[in-house]
Amino acid sequence: ENFSSHHTEAIVAEDADTVERFFNEIDSAILLHNASTQFADGGEFGMGAEIGIATGKMHARGPVGVEQLTSFKYRVRRTGQVRP
Repeated sequence: ENFSSHHTEAIVAEDADTVERFFNEIDSAILLHNASTQFADGGEFGMGAEIGIATGKMHARGPVGVEQLTSFKYRVRRTGQVRP
């Protein structure tokens, strides 16, 4: 937690318990297992071009409804992929 970017973290590991602990204890928006952090991009997630990034859990301004109170945590499991 002391060294988390709160945006993207990655682990290269084979041990399932180690990976689960990483996924459960690290507080970041994107967690990658055996994949490059180059995949931490809005386009890679099918969201289109990024206009900004947020590392906080609450970033709403103005009227706040259920959608604005939702934060996401993406867990990506791969086998060593990198972006070309």
